[in-house]
Amino acid sequence: MHILVIEDDSALRKIVSTILEEEGYEVDQSADGKEGLFMSQSGMYDLLIIDLMLPGLDGISLIKELHAKGMNVPTLILTAKDSVADKVKGLDVGADDYLVKPFATEEFLARVRSVLRRAGKIGLEGKIIYGEITLDTNLLQCSIGENTLKLTKKEYELLYYLIQNQEKILMRDQIYDRVWGIESDAGESVVDVYIHYLRKKLAPFGYGEIIRTIRGVGYMLTEE
Repeated sequence: MHILVIEDDSALRKIVSTILEEEGYEVDQSADGKEGLFMSQSGMYDLLIIDLMLPGLDGISLIKELHAKGMNVPTLILTAKDSVADKVKGLDVGADDYLVKPFATEEFLARVRSVLRRAGKIGLEGKIIYGEITLDTNLLQCSIGENTLKLTKKEYELLYYLIQNQEKILMRDQIYDRVWGIESDAGESVVDVYIHYLRKKLAPFGYGEIIRTIRGVGYMLTEE
């Protein structure tokens, strides 16, 4: 699960990021609204955590820009503004939840899980299911029926991303940025290698053909 924290307070940004990382989330950070908008449009993130008062571009404008571009990324506003009007404004522009600083860590994590559940990113018990394939996002484990499928961390992340975007064509560079990160020097060919690994591990359970190659573009998870 990949989360982007857009917060200009460096101390709070570090605290929030650490809390999320300790829960097993992969976290990127931005201290500027314009940079945050640019990063948000990459399609890499399952959740955005956004402060309202940001340099460059405020949080409300950032969310409006994303929605204007047709990008409905799950969003949690984290801010010191606690008036009803501010909350209503944030929710009306498309944010999924609104948490006022200072906040309790347990409530923050509960709201993160709640937004991800409502967005269909995780199930009620932290699981996502595709056919007989079950991914446990708490334990980072994969099972098919009663069988545990041994996957490396990157194989798990790749399968998770494919399932979350089932029936959608994903470009090779899009998969690379999401799973390996834009700062990785592995090269996009690593996507093809890991797709091969996944197919080989899924094949004994009848799922070897669910990852279709879209020639010249990328891949799509589909049973058709």
